[in-house]
Amino acid sequence: MCIERHSSENPLLGVGARPRPMLSTTTRTRTSNQVHRWWRYFGNLGNSDANELPSSTAESLLRPAVSAGVVRPSAAVLFRQLVGAVCLLAICWLWVPRALAHEIGLSVVELRLERERLSAQLTFAQSEVEELIAAGKKGTGDGNPAGARTSLEALAPAALEVTLDGRPLQSSRVVVQAEPNNTIQFRLDFPMAAGSLLGLRSTLPARLTAGHRQFVVLRSRSGQILAERILDGNNNGFEADLAGLGASEAKPESFRQFLALGVEHILTGYDHVVFLLGLLLAGSAFWSTAKIITSFTLAHSITLALAVLDVVRISPGVVEPLIAASIVYVGLENIFQRDLRWRWLLTFVFGLVHGFGFASVLRELGIGAAGAGVAVPLISFNLGVEIGQIGIMLLVLPLIWKLRSRPFFVMRCVPTCSLLVTLAGGYWLVRRTLLS
Repeated sequence: MCIERHSSENPLLGVGARPRPMLSTTTRTRTSNQVHRWWRYFGNLGNSDANELPSSTAESLLRPAVSAGVVRPSAAVLFRQLVGAVCLLAICWLWVPRALAHEIGLSVVELRLERERLSAQLTFAQSEVEELIAAGKKGTGDGNPAGARTSLEALAPAALEVTLDGRPLQSSRVVVQAEPNNTIQFRLDFPMAAGSLLGLRSTLPARLTAGHRQFVVLRSRSGQILAERILDGNNNGFEADLAGLGASEAKPESFRQFLALGVEHILTGYDHVVFLLGLLLAGSAFWSTAKIITSFTLAHSITLALAVLDVVRISPGVVEPLIAASIVYVGLENIFQRDLRWRWLLTFVFGLVHGFGFASVLRELGIGAAGAGVAVPLISFNLGVEIGQIGIMLLVLPLIWKLRSRPFFVMRCVPTCSLLVTLAGGYWLVRRTLLS
């Protein structure tokens, strides 16, 4: 038998050199396939089939642990998602240029029955009254402040139409006053004779912001509530039988209306909804999510109560930018923070700020300043906010919990949505500070 050996003097390898072992065809093919799979995975970040992981071993490494937070993506992934998020948000801004928070307008009409007259005090947000005057002066070029006050004095008597037993009542005194909390007050006096059926029609809600609500309260001379209503552009009047009304028999009917107003406010309060979605994106375990939700609810309920009792009053110029900053923080925390066990504590602090945002919708218009009788609408409003939040959570949380079992959602969708949350908060922060 002849055994052939490699010569140590191979002219290609040199003297004393050992030949390099050659890879088998199977090994080369397997390595090439692995490189191709990794290249395809990281090269097709935007494709729908990109959630196919390179291998089972890689899948186990990339899949987050149950106790872990959001997986931190690479810089390349973040850059691509940032570009897509900016483009998407730009489209939204162009499509809905006025998608701002707190679009629901609210005004107050307080009627008080005196001995021989009916006094009325109407409170409107200054911004809405200014828009109303500007719309009436469009094309006239009248920008004189004296002319604006004249327009207000002409607008005030026409804001309320009052009848007694079908007979129209004319206002005998009109006072227009600007309040420190960015509101405008109209004070009207209507001489009254004997009569029983009091009718009222408010003309301004139909000319103000879409969805405007006007809270009307009728009080006796001693301040007891006789009737309550919420009016809007379509339902802008009500009647009260003065002979059949009494303080002991009065049953306020605004609870259900303010409850619906609270639900509508949270659904159209885009900043609060985005903050809530940012909290839910983390998709923690049930008890962790329960702690976050409970702390947020408790916190904003506390500050809402303090605002109702007028114990603490903070300017919206401070509250609104802080709300936007909280949205930015939550979005960034979802991307860069893995350990979210203490998020509930920070959520409590942010909830205190959002509570003042909820309360400012009503408090800036004077609701709660007239006495304890307005506390019931505020409580029902807060309850409506809670119902709206619970509805959002019941709709979103099960979906997030189910999707988090998929690596594609954890590694790409969560960071992308968190970037959208951050950009939305940054947009509101700029609008409420630099562009305010």
